[in-house]
Amino acid sequence: MSDIKRIVLDVLKPHRPSIVEMSQKLTSIKGVDGVNCTLDEVDQETESVRITLEGPGIDFERVEQTLRESGAVIHSVDSVSVGKKLVEDVRIPQNR
Repeated sequence: MSDIKRIVLDVLKPHRPSIVEMSQKLTSIKGVDGVNCTLDEVDQETESVRITLEGPGIDFERVEQTLRESGAVIHSVDSVSVGKKLVEDVRIPQNR
């Protein structure tokens, strides 16, 4: 079992399936408890979306395969949280 608890992906996908359909497919993967899919950009043929997945043990290879089957490609992995618990990113203001 994977110890990935959260992963944030930048994905390029065709207009179909919709982000609703894609989110539903991703949430059906074992180890994924929730999916947030946000539309960032739309052009004539494709959409850029930010996908955040959370769960007790996310199988990245299965996520990648599910996206590929939907015609999507991962541009980048923007954030990964692994271990026994989620650790939130702490932002410290810069002195100016």
